[in-house]
Order: sequence, then structure tokens, then C-alpha cells
Amino acid sequence: PITANTIRVLPEFQQKHQEKTTNSIARKFVFTAINNFLNRYDRGYFTIVGSPGSGKSTILARYITENPETFYYSAIVSGKNRAEEFLKAITTQVEAVDGTSLQIILQQISDQLQPNQKFMIAIDSLDAIDYTIQAVGSNLFYLPRYLPKGIYFLLARRPFVKEKSGLLIEAPSQYFNLKDYSEENRQDIKTYIQQYIKEFLPSPSVIQERFGINQEEFIKQLIDRSENNFMYVSQILTAIKNVYYSDKLSLTDIFNSKSLPADLEAYYQQHLTKMFPAEQGEDFNSNAQAVLNILIKNSSPVSVEEISEIIDVDEYDVEEILEDWIEFLTVHQINGEIRYSLYHSSFRNWLIKVKI
Repeated sequence: PITANTIRVLPEFQQKHQEKTTNSIARKFVFTAINNFLNRYDRGYFTIVGSPGSGKSTILARYITENPETFYYSAIVSGKNRAEEFLKAITTQVEAVDGTSLQIILQQISDQLQPNQKFMIAIDSLDAIDYTIQAVGSNLFYLPRYLPKGIYFLLARRPFVKEKSGLLIEAPSQYFNLKDYSEENRQDIKTYIQQYIKEFLPSPSVIQERFGINQEEFIKQLIDRSENNFMYVSQILTAIKNVYYSDKLSLTDIFNSKSLPADLEAYYQQHLTKMFPAEQGEDFNSNAQAVLNILIKNSSPVSVEEISEIIDVDEYDVEEILEDWIEFLTVHQINGEIRYSLYHSSFRNWLIKVKI
């Protein structure tokens, strides 16, 4: 029988779920937006969009913790970025017959829901899905174009070009872009830092004793450098905790991109590998290298036209490269012109360091 009872995190996703909820904080402004959407529509897609490290996966994992009836799937877990794996997981969870289409499964669940009952499916890291092995023109994971009553999808993904989103939806939907909530993100970053210091440093005086500045000034400096990026903050705080015990680095060393934590450097290396996929040809790599050099050299946002003129490459080719890299960029609207910069100055400084 198809059931919509309490959903538990499947074994293959438990480690990822635990990683993302450990030391996390409640992102109340996001949860409020999700709940408003659920109350407004009787079905639909709610998508959280944010740059790498902005806390999307943690938001989703924390939401699952507070709403355990939600089905949770993470496409970034090894081997789980293929449509057949997603369908297999949800088929097993709701005890459907093997081979039943997702659309039919969801309709059967909908038919059994009580009035005002909701069935939610949360999919993390939509950008990690292997779209190349699906039928041309199909939705990512073959997600339904139309949804039956009471069925909701809660998605999280990095920024994307809408024309290449991989989803055609004819149901209520909302894109919630974290970058549009700068002040709320900044406050959450502050809360996260305060909580970390309280729980993981042995005494409130450690910051003053170790770095010669009071805790309030330290928090302000870290917030300013964070650019509202939780990955950066969490890695820096971990390094600072280790510094206190090992006494190897100063605060200046930690804030200097030449002394980034190893895990953060590995994270940036993943970005770079994705930006220069092995299957791309020599022409792409040559042009892409030139485009990246311009982004590295310019701390201020630059336009397609400016890049094209500097490196003598057709604007269309430049735009194609930037669109492929959109998840690692910040798009600015300045005086009616679209301009681009790397999504975080720490990533840019790391690229300078590794001499790309």
C-alpha cells in the first residue's frame, strides 16, 4: 500500500543529514517563507537558491529535523545523483510497486491524504544531478510538471540560468534566493558565530587573550569577511579553535588567504574542477582561462563586453562561459548593466594563491 506516514531519513542519507545539522542554527526567515508558501498553495515547488556555502543544505536538513514526516533526498551523496536512484528511494520509502512512475506514486499518495494533510519531498543539491543520462527535455529526476493536491517539493540548489534550469513546472512555485536577504543572513551569521564561541571555546576570555581584541570586535571582523557565507565562517572558526589548542597561527594568518584551512582549500579545488571539466576541448579551456584571469584580477564586477574587449574573444563565447560558471559567480545589476564577479573574495584570493 502507498502510505504517507512519518518519513525517516534513509540510512544512506543519515550521515549527510547529521553533518548538516550539527552546530546549525534555525534560519527562521527561510522557514517563515516556506510555511507561508505551504499555507497559500495546496501543492507546489519551493526552491531555495544560494551560492556555495550559503547554508542551503543545512536549511533543508534542519527543516527535516523539525518536520520528520518529510521525505529527504540528497543528490550530492555519492551514487545518488541519478534519476533511477531517486525513484528507487521514494518507491521503497512509500512501499510502492517497483516500476511505478513518480507521477502515479504521487497521485496515489494524494488520494490517501486527509484534508489539509501535506506530503513533502525535500531534495538537496539539485545542481549535482546527472542530467546528461536522462531523456532530452525531461525534468531533473523526472520531477512532475503537474502536481496533485497536497504534494510539495522543497528543493535546494546553487544559482542557475533559468533557461537551463532543467525544470518545466506548471504548478505553484517560488524561488527563494538567499542573496536577496542580506541583513537576515548577516544576523544569522552573527548568531552562528556567537553560538560556536560559546560552545567550543573554553572561556569567554579566549579571544581577548589569544588575539588581543575583544569578542565583539572579533565577531564584527569575521562577519565582515564572511560575506554571509557559512562555509567560510565554519571553516575559519574551526581553524581558530585548533589554533587555540595548537598555538600555530595568529588571527592575521587565519584571515589571510595564504593560510586557509585545508578543508576550505579542498572545497575551492572542487569549484575549480567543475569550472574546467575534463571533457571540454582546448578552445574552451583557453578562453575560460582568459575569462577567469580577468575575474581574478578585478575585485570589482566586470561586464561581458569588458571581458570580451580585454581578451579579444567574441562576447557570445564569454557569455557562454559565464553561464556555465553561474553557480560560482555573483551577478550584479549596475546602472542597468549586468556585471559579474566571483562569488566570494576568499575564493578569488585562493585562485590568486594557486596561480591559476
